[in-house]
Amino acid sequence: MTQGRYYPEGANFPDCLSGLFFFAAFSLFRFHGVFILWPMPHRTGDIAGVISRVPDTARGLSSRLHIIMNDEQLLRYSRHILLDPIGVEGQERIMGARVLIVGAGGLGSPAALYLASAGVGRITLADGDTVDLTNLQRQILHTQDRVGQAKALSGQAALACLNPEVVVVPVTERLAGERLAALIAEADTVLDCCDNFDTRHAVNRACVKHRVPLVSGAAVRFSGQVSVFDFRRTDSPCYHCLFPEGKDVEEMRCAVTGIFAPLTGIIGALQAAEALKLISGAGESLTGRLLLLNGLTMEWRSVRFGKDPRCAVCADSGKGIQSR
Repeated sequence: MTQGRYYPEGANFPDCLSGLFFFAAFSLFRFHGVFILWPMPHRTGDIAGVISRVPDTARGLSSRLHIIMNDEQLLRYSRHILLDPIGVEGQERIMGARVLIVGAGGLGSPAALYLASAGVGRITLADGDTVDLTNLQRQILHTQDRVGQAKALSGQAALACLNPEVVVVPVTERLAGERLAALIAEADTVLDCCDNFDTRHAVNRACVKHRVPLVSGAAVRFSGQVSVFDFRRTDSPCYHCLFPEGKDVEEMRCAVTGIFAPLTGIIGALQAAEALKLISGAGESLTGRLLLLNGLTMEWRSVRFGKDPRCAVCADSGKGIQSR
């Protein structure tokens, strides 16, 4: 390969920079970094490679060299890159992220599909259950020809068809104990898409211990809820602050109470959205807020809650990053 061309800060762009080529260069250039553009192939708009040096001021990241995206990736994720709060750098962080999804059912299905389509680098999909015919009403990762197959393996097949660049690690067991803690320690973000309080509280404890952001969702009948617990922040409450373990909380299961199929899609998609915001640094998360949906009236309600200073899980969990 011939030597690349270097354009220092303040230099003029050549006239040949147009379309996607110009857009990608401009997206990097606007953060006042130094970038390298390799010579272009014969097809107009192709980029053989882009390397960017991101400055210290770019969303708190340390200065370091990044291999950004090739031509096809720039095209695939161009609608994200066009969004100023995400841009090239945010999409790069998404592509380098490791996400753990606990549960590949009604909530985990849409969440996993959107995270894979967005280009999350590695998705660990954990579920100890198998696909049942009754799941197909709402669990859109799975198909009728995969009934009886482990949900994690069925989900892996679905995500591979959607975006073969994403690494999907199936875990065909119900997570608990050291195994759960180890997977959470490896993750950048965790999505709680399970259907029982024991697992929810175990996931919460491990996320608090390892300071990994947690996106929690729940859906039953016509009611749904979602919240974020960002344990990188000193002021973030945890799931135990909101729903203390051991309290008399009625656990309702879809197999007994029923579930409105699109509701799981709405809540699961919200979980994916919050995870992508946490990873890319875009916007403000739902930390300290519980978002509630009444599916019958399609009314949303936002409830604010704070950290419990006497919480048995997070009260003495050490120092996080500075609160925003």
